[in-house]
Amino acid sequence: MSSFLGVPVDAAYHLVCALAGALAPVLGGLATAAGIVIFTMAVRLVIAPLSFRALRGQVAQARLAPRILELRQRYGKQPERFKRELTALQAQEGTSLLAGIWPILAQWPLLSVVYLLFRSAQVAGGPNRLLAHSLLGVPLGAHWLSGAAALGAQGGVFLGVLALLAALCWLSARVARRMAPAPAPASQPGGPRLISTVLPYATVVFAAFLPLAAGLYLVTTVAWSTAERWIFTRRGGSLPAGRAAP
Repeated sequence: MSSFLGVPVDAAYHLVCALAGALAPVLGGLATAAGIVIFTMAVRLVIAPLSFRALRGQVAQARLAPRILELRQRYGKQPERFKRELTALQAQEGTSLLAGIWPILAQWPLLSVVYLLFRSAQVAGGPNRLLAHSLLGVPLGAHWLSGAAALGAQGGVFLGVLALLAALCWLSARVARRMAPAPAPASQPGGPRLISTVLPYATVVFAAFLPLAAGLYLVTTVAWSTAERWIFTRRGGSLPAGRAAP
């Protein structure tokens, strides 16, 4: 593990262990899994201001997308002029191309700590005891695509987690479509709509190769992200001017 992240991962490990210990008298064998969920929610709550700032930046870019396209069509053969006009437009609107990216990048160190905690066999100078606990009889350190975990009751638990994650990814993509700009012309494939609709499903494939504990983390963080987007859209921050909600 990187020495840069080693100390915060160790600290997070002790916090989750303390949570699991506090919940054990009430939840019994589910205490560690519940501790993982609660800890992940606490982390997402801490970085919520960055998340909402990123959402506002994405909306600003969605609002400017038609005007940026007009500038590109007008000054596409004059790169320097296009750059000046684009900079002026962004300054006028009080945003930038990175407005929706920097807050997301700022979240990565903390999210990386949580991710490493739930996939590392060794933490705080010893074995990761969190992964030795179980959820419905399946060790939190077990991998779905290894050994007997892919079959029987253990496989059913993994499939249940993956199915829940897939449903959350579908819901996340549906909510995210409210924030995407109008479809780009064929000459400009991809863009925010492609990212918001296709990329979330890669999380499900990714989760299939991770320990069950990491799968719980992904379910929790995707659910939280979806709730943030839903709250943001309900507050009227989702649509560019002149565009109606579906």
